[in-house]
Amino acid sequence: MTTDPTMARIGQGVELHHHRGQREAARDLFAQIWDDIGGEQGDPLHVCVLAHSMADVQDDVRQELMWDLRALAAVELVTDERVGQAGVPLSVAGLYPSLHLNVSECYRKLGDLGRAREHLQQARAGIGALGDDEYGRLIKDGLERLAEQLDDAT
Repeated sequence: MTTDPTMARIGQGVELHHHRGQREAARDLFAQIWDDIGGEQGDPLHVCVLAHSMADVQDDVRQELMWDLRALAAVELVTDERVGQAGVPLSVAGLYPSLHLNVSECYRKLGDLGRAREHLQQARAGIGALGDDEYGRLIKDGLERLAEQLDDAT
């Protein structure tokens, strides 16, 4: 369970989107949090998780990719110590597969299959950091689906 107030607010937005179907409300909340944390100058963990979540509520794939790339850039600055302080039940290494999965999916949608495959490969390289839990299975299943879609595209 997260102990970080900003992470809790991001969780509220995720709840709005994924469990209540209120995509626009989630996007508005994420935009407010983005302003509150100082955008890309904020705590890298907040920037990473918020950008990753904001990507999911975009209507345009180019905007989705922009947010996913922000999340991927920010994770480079996150430490396991910081993740632990926030009460996030993952290591930094456990964040990479999902981030690369989302970036790969955006590139697939845009028709840039080379970049999509590069990020799929990077995601697969990091799956050892995922547990055999609901989250780990979700990401692994997503990677399998994406791999099939990319194989079908050739």
